[in-house]
Amino acid sequence: MAANGTPLLEVKDLHGHYGESHVLHGMNFEVHPGEVVTLLGRNGAGKTTTMRAIMGLLRKRAGSIRYQGTETVGLQPNKIARLGIAICPEERGIFASLSVRENLLLPPVVLPGGLTVDEVHELFPRLEERRNSQGTKLSGGEQQMLAIARILRTGAKLLLLDEPSEGLAPVIVQHIGQIIRDLKKKGFTVLLVEQNFHFASTVADRHYVVEHGRVVDMVPNDKIAENAARLEAFLGV
Repeated sequence: MAANGTPLLEVKDLHGHYGESHVLHGMNFEVHPGEVVTLLGRNGAGKTTTMRAIMGLLRKRAGSIRYQGTETVGLQPNKIARLGIAICPEERGIFASLSVRENLLLPPVVLPGGLTVDEVHELFPRLEERRNSQGTKLSGGEQQMLAIARILRTGAKLLLLDEPSEGLAPVIVQHIGQIIRDLKKKGFTVLLVEQNFHFASTVADRHYVVEHGRVVDMVPNDKIAENAARLEAFLGV
């Protein structure tokens, strides 16, 4: 899929630091409305740090991050969330003592258009079955579904998903992939962090390859097969 028109998210010359450690070294990429785009790279490449910078959770950042034309570098995370961006972190952040339904009702709705609980249940029937179960009773796959479902309640249109396939059984990974494809059909835009490019190729339009805190390549999904050997070597698959 070719990316045309005005980007929804545009990242230019993004630098980021953890204390004195310079982690992002001039990230450049863009995401267009309705796309699913992947940041591919090994552990430590800077993918999650980039997500945190977009969300405003990385305090020391410089460069440009524009969402719908609004510059967000310098904004606090709550202001960025109100623009329509939400993050689903790798650790999922499920409240263990709360039920599935309580977890779903917890996030504030920041923009119109967020999914209702009934709409969430249509997308995630398993969560309706487990609606009264505590977070501690959920499997890894159920926790991942709940973490994604929770951000859909907020009204965000740009979803940042960090390693949604990590540690899950293959059949659950396939289900998560179908959920991402369904979200795209519903008009959501997704920026996905992954090491598993085989999974990413089933959901994404384009893939940015990240190394040492910068983008070193961009592979359209229709070119993924001819680049598979190179990507496997790069990612250490």
